[in-house]
Amino acid sequence: MPTLLLAGGRVIDPVTGQDHFANVLIDNEHIAAVEPVDQQQASGANRADRVIDCTGLVVTPGFVDLHSALRDPGFEADENTASGTMAALAGGFTTIASLPDTLPVVDNRASAEYAVLQAARARHCRVLPLGAVTRNCAGTELADLGQLVDGGAAAFTDAKQPVQSAEVLRRALEYARMFGKPIFTHPQDPTLTAGGVMHEGYMSTVLGLRGIPGAAEEIMVGRDIALAALTDGHVHLMSLSTKFSLEQVRLAKSAGIRVTADVAPHHLCLTDESLAGYETRFKLSPPLRTADHVAACIKGLKDGTIDAICSDHQPHAAEKTERELDQAPFGAVGLETLLPVCIKVLIEPGHLDWLGLVRLLTTGPANVLGISAGTLTGGKLADITLIDPSQRWTIRPDELYSRGRNTPFGGMEVNGRVVKTIVDGEVRFERR
Repeated sequence: MPTLLLAGGRVIDPVTGQDHFANVLIDNEHIAAVEPVDQQQASGANRADRVIDCTGLVVTPGFVDLHSALRDPGFEADENTASGTMAALAGGFTTIASLPDTLPVVDNRASAEYAVLQAARARHCRVLPLGAVTRNCAGTELADLGQLVDGGAAAFTDAKQPVQSAEVLRRALEYARMFGKPIFTHPQDPTLTAGGVMHEGYMSTVLGLRGIPGAAEEIMVGRDIALAALTDGHVHLMSLSTKFSLEQVRLAKSAGIRVTADVAPHHLCLTDESLAGYETRFKLSPPLRTADHVAACIKGLKDGTIDAICSDHQPHAAEKTERELDQAPFGAVGLETLLPVCIKVLIEPGHLDWLGLVRLLTTGPANVLGISAGTLTGGKLADITLIDPSQRWTIRPDELYSRGRNTPFGGMEVNGRVVKTIVDGEVRFERR
């Protein structure tokens, strides 16, 4: 493979804490050197077969996403591996973890291997399959977690189906601990969410819509933390959205319990007032909450309670979303909009700096998964994202690479865009 020099960009590495102008030399799929240079001068071009001028660009480790729905196999009208991983590249992601709620469910070795094989065929980004906790994600009988690990599973989850039985989740945490793998849970009590379409509160009353109380999340967060303490297993809480949920995680971490958590961008900026127009693109799970919950999520990012920002990528075909609100599925696409939305709601207001945001998109999720990623240190695989932080653009759903067009951010004007994504030292995506 030819050598590649990324010349003169602003290099941010959350592992070393470096944020400086540098050259990054890539040789044989790995990072060969990172050498500081003057902002206006990129040296070392004579050592590379190809030079990319990164003046004005931010150079970061490739992003890692903790849970994305690729819908392959079984629901290819919504998304497939090729389109989903292309969307990931366009969003700056070099590694994504795929949810198991496909048809058939990823609950055995062969189905996990299928996910890995499809990603290899697409040859876009890496895909780490998440194996189901229970057979068919039905919540009753444990899947063969050992066989799933052999097939490439990086963690276990029943996706958007909460494991209702505390006994089953306890056994799953004990079983997964043997392999050093986390259990990802979607903390929603289904007896409290049934029939709900939005956050329960003033707006749901005004709009005449059935609500989902914050307690539906908070009850399950408390239970899952208690089970992690009981088993010394690692539980990861997906897409948290309420103030009390975050407080429980904060206390659990201070007590040394093995719990991690992530949050999605829409819970950092949108509220339940978005549902005033009854638009299905704002129907999300967990639902959009009130402004005080949004503020709590941002606080959780700032103080380290939340380990990562995830895309919570949930693509749906147009014929599914163009229905009445109570009939449409929950979820939104998120891989391609995550970075610019985070810049708008976290960096521009001063909640986080670039180093802090990059940490939440790289080393944070990599540590949850237990993988070696999220750094630009020498000898590591060259998974790199190049960002133009000054590019102003409008999010238009029909211009997304994902097959899904269901985004709550359509029409939003944003700053910052991924211009190139490098995987294994090869430029796999270039913005035209």
